[in-house]
Amino acid sequence: MKIGEKIKELRLEKNLSQMQLAKQIGTSQKAIDYWERSVNEPKASYIIALVRFFDVSFDEFFENIE
Repeated sequence: MKIGEKIKELRLEKNLSQMQLAKQIGTSQKAIDYWERSVNEPKASYIIALVRFFDVSFDEFFENIE
């Protein structure tokens, strides 16, 4: 699994749109779209924001990431 797939999985578990997630972590909907499609990966500061927002540990977030 890639980081983008994990982000999408966590986002869908919370029934959030890309725009809703973007607002929660302070980025754009386009950035979320790029991450989920593996066009690029989030910076460390956004990974921290995602981990906090989804209330998962770093180990959980990176579990099964290639």
